[in-house]
Amino acid sequence: MDDASAAVAEPLAQTAKRRRQQQEQKPRRQPRYHLILWNDDDHTYQYVIVMLQELFGYPHEKGFQIAQTVDTQGRAVVITTTKEHAELKRDQIHAYGRDALMKDCKGSMWATIEPAAGE
Repeated sequence: MDDASAAVAEPLAQTAKRRRQQQEQKPRRQPRYHLILWNDDDHTYQYVIVMLQELFGYPHEKGFQIAQTVDTQGRAVVITTTKEHAELKRDQIHAYGRDALMKDCKGSMWATIEPAAGE
């Protein structure tokens, strides 16, 4: 390598090294998980809306939208978050209790978590 090539190669190598160091220092994002709410015939829209307001702080309109998606599609993504947070929220849904408006309701709704693809 001649002196001119070496003069160009050295700054490029330093730039590449700095870029690698910066990437290594960046905090890595935790994998994301969807919290899925599943449809059943034991809970009213009102139950879902109130539950989502109390557990997630969602406004009435967003609760209604999620309730409608659960009803028409069989499931709905309630939130996408870290695994630990999704597990906590799933457990809160499971512990929320029965729908007092449905006399045959036996308990809480069912929710699961799954990895968010491509996130």
